[in-house]
Amino acid sequence: MTATESSVAIVGTGIIGIASAYYLWKNHGIQDIVLIDQGQPMGFTSTQSGDNYRNWWPSTLMMDLTNRSIDLMEQLADETGNRFAMTRRGYILATRQPNMQPMLDQLTACLGDKSDSEIRYHDRNSKSYFPPVNADWKEAPDGFDLLSDPALIRGCFPSLDSDVKTILHIRRGGDISGQQLGQVMLERLQRAGIRRVTGMVSGISQDKGFVIQLNTVDEATTIRAERIVNAAGPFAGEIAAMLDVSLPLYNVMQQKIAFPDTKAAIPRDLPFTIDMDRQSIDWDAEDRALLAEDPSTAHLAAEMPGAIHCRPEGGMNGNWLKLGWAYNETAQPADWTIPLDPRFPEIVLRGAARLNPGLKAYYGRLPRQMSHYGGWYTRTRDNWPLIGPMGPEGAFMACGLSGHGTMAACATGELLASWLAGAALPGYAQPFSMKRFTESSLRQTAELETGLL
Repeated sequence: MTATESSVAIVGTGIIGIASAYYLWKNHGIQDIVLIDQGQPMGFTSTQSGDNYRNWWPSTLMMDLTNRSIDLMEQLADETGNRFAMTRRGYILATRQPNMQPMLDQLTACLGDKSDSEIRYHDRNSKSYFPPVNADWKEAPDGFDLLSDPALIRGCFPSLDSDVKTILHIRRGGDISGQQLGQVMLERLQRAGIRRVTGMVSGISQDKGFVIQLNTVDEATTIRAERIVNAAGPFAGEIAAMLDVSLPLYNVMQQKIAFPDTKAAIPRDLPFTIDMDRQSIDWDAEDRALLAEDPSTAHLAAEMPGAIHCRPEGGMNGNWLKLGWAYNETAQPADWTIPLDPRFPEIVLRGAARLNPGLKAYYGRLPRQMSHYGGWYTRTRDNWPLIGPMGPEGAFMACGLSGHGTMAACATGELLASWLAGAALPGYAQPFSMKRFTESSLRQTAELETGLL
């Protein structure tokens, strides 16, 4: 049995745990930190990240959080010569409807007085729209462009479905290497003397602080800490339960695929694109009939939700694509083994081909190098994170980031650090804490602004 003492113990060394440690050190000078994980840093949920970021949400508070996170990522990109390859071609939200009025109303409400300057409208006669010809985040415009003319859309994005009538182009969005972003922060922490301990947490008790029991490869280990941070991702509920705290979290497994675009189906300069429309997957008649006969697959033959996404991976000189579709809504306990569905690659391919018809060339013949992977979205019902105090005095949490952990990591870490250090808090601090479940005004805000894409 070995014992370690520290001022702060952080359970979980994914991107959220690392960012929490980083801003405790950077903003508040707290160096006596131990990072705890059962494996390598960013080796489980964080490694499955889509590596995308955006500042658009149907929620003012989520917009504020991610705008702040993007600010912090830009600072790190400047300091490191853009080591984590931050790009900015934006997000394209596409529909075959003649307008996006509900979404536009939501966006206008979120932006408030800034909506007139941040939302730009482009019709057939517009000369003011600037396509995302450059991926440099320093040169990209901010704000939002609404394209409402199909001819303009086809001229700017000829690879998209010709039936698309309206596009909302979110300009402050793009992709990064989440692994490199985490590595930048981790290296600085290591130089500052922050320690890492590898082991599985088996129990937590309170005794003049917190006593954390770990099972390591060699022996049992005890870590004593004055304060504890729960950044355990899909296992955050289990860690909280060790302190008799119940968190309103559940896990949903979502999947993605990546493969080399050997047929050049997708232009390398295409932004991250999302098909907002519901659809029936493009099965042939025989496959559709077989799927419809089986109760476990009948939903795949019926109308499916929108929000399927596609983006080039690897920049202009690469040739890989990423496809994702978060249609699974079944909550289940997290496990270290991800239960991948072998049907998913063909499902997401055929779904994505509706907005990107060039992908039809891969029907039934995805490249052998195709990577099929997945991870846990750990979320609350309102899809807002949980950041702040957690139960007993000295316990804190940074969890429930759903599918936006990488893009919100820096602001989440900064906010967690402010809570723990007793520093000034931003306006979004209280709504993202457990207080929103007990205070009526915060609960009403959460009900109005779900945070969902």
